[in-house]
Amino acid sequence: MSSLISTVDLPRDFTYPPEFLRVVELGLTNLEPWWIMDGEILFRRHLGLRSRYPDDCFVPFAERQDNDDVACWDLDSGGITVVHDFASPGYHRENAFVNFYAWFRRAVEDFIEWGE
Repeated sequence: MSSLISTVDLPRDFTYPPEFLRVVELGLTNLEPWWIMDGEILFRRHLGLRSRYPDDCFVPFAERQDNDDVACWDLDSGGITVVHDFASPGYHRENAFVNFYAWFRRAVEDFIEWGE
């Protein structure tokens, strides 16, 4: 399995949802223009989001290759928020999804549109 953020570095009440772990285990991690991050890239993005948006509790998992959008679990809302990273606080939230599968469906649509 990919190298995800360790439980030591995750927010106390967060665990990766089983549907996300299944997608990762199946290797469905490159959905151009989205790709699910792992390893050092994921950990650096996690630390960066914490420093840039200290009032939010985000756990990143995917980023777009064509801009600074990062899909994150938003522990404040309970859903998924797409963060336009490096935007000024208050202007960084792009889209919201009720859960991982809602985001994943949109990522598949983006993948289809990307290839057309």
